[in-house]
Amino acid sequence: MKKLFTCESVCEGHPDKVCDQISDAFVDAILKEDENARIAIESVASYDTLYLTGEVHAKCSIDYEKIARAKIKEIGYDDERWGFEYDKIKVIQKIHEQSGDIRQGVEKEDEMGAGDQGMMFGYATNESENYMPLAYDLATKLAMKLADVRKNTLDYLGPDGKSQVTVEYDENDQIKRIEAIVLSNQHDEKIALDDLRNDLKKYVIDEVIPSDLIDEDTKIYINPTGKFVIGGPVGDSGLTGRKIIVDTYGGYCMHGGGAFSGKDPSKVDRSAAYYLRYIAKNLVAAGLCDRVMLQAAYVIGVSHPVSIFVNTESSEHVALDKIYEVIEHFFDLSVKHIIEELQLTKQSYQYLASYGHFGRNDIAPTYERLDKVEAIKEYINR
Repeated sequence: MKKLFTCESVCEGHPDKVCDQISDAFVDAILKEDENARIAIESVASYDTLYLTGEVHAKCSIDYEKIARAKIKEIGYDDERWGFEYDKIKVIQKIHEQSGDIRQGVEKEDEMGAGDQGMMFGYATNESENYMPLAYDLATKLAMKLADVRKNTLDYLGPDGKSQVTVEYDENDQIKRIEAIVLSNQHDEKIALDDLRNDLKKYVIDEVIPSDLIDEDTKIYINPTGKFVIGGPVGDSGLTGRKIIVDTYGGYCMHGGGAFSGKDPSKVDRSAAYYLRYIAKNLVAAGLCDRVMLQAAYVIGVSHPVSIFVNTESSEHVALDKIYEVIEHFFDLSVKHIIEELQLTKQSYQYLASYGHFGRNDIAPTYERLDKVEAIKEYINR
């Protein structure tokens, strides 16, 4: 039996991603004026309506509707062909003051408590150049290429789209080949299906997928249902935080369940997950293991995690105890330190809200740095 693993990605015009980007556009706007703001905002998009809800405590005010409409336009919903037109939808706002009961656990004189309880995970692997699982990396690049082609080459494509890649591994868990590729993209009803399929094969798949990973048995599906004219929030409702696996590692590792978008970095769902990726990536790049999954668990109002767990899937090149020692020596997982070291109050989040939060060499967020690799190597080899 073949050993296969599949990952998917979605374009920025996918209804859930529309909501993630809107929510994070609010986070960016608020943190720009008040870096100590506390934010938890969700967006719901359906047919002709955008509903905004959540809690905010900030020393500023923003124009939610203006920001939302601008983001929807930027995504590409500015044409009647695609529906959900930025200047025609209804916007309903129900955002209120954050509960003081929650805030008192976070805002302390000498430290910062976690904004909630929960488990967060970080992951890295050496099977791709950006330390992401290859199937996820390729699926994400396909989705990004769909968007690029839509904007610059094929004007009959709409903003909504999806991709999926299945990778086959050999008996030693090494990449062997690609088993299947799936592309689905919203389109103008006037385009012939054969033309669309030929264009997406030429301009997207052939440009992204390494030819040595494709063989005569690789299955390629392009708009497999045949027609995808109605898309975006008109075709399916969207909700902030509903694409958490697409946002992270494509299912290659566990997930604590917390979403990222719409939250300020005091929420460890976001900040601790970023920091665990930072740790994992530096451990793998330093050669301590070929892949690693990290878990940290937090308690609301408490600054440090109550537990740390390391799983290398037996790929470690040093003793597991030594990896725990390296983490304790080089990395401080207290909430305040995470925010300060990664400068998370200055990060622009809305452009992380599509095409994944990790492996983003195009944006280069602080938690993707490999700035501790050499120090870790020296520490291990001393």
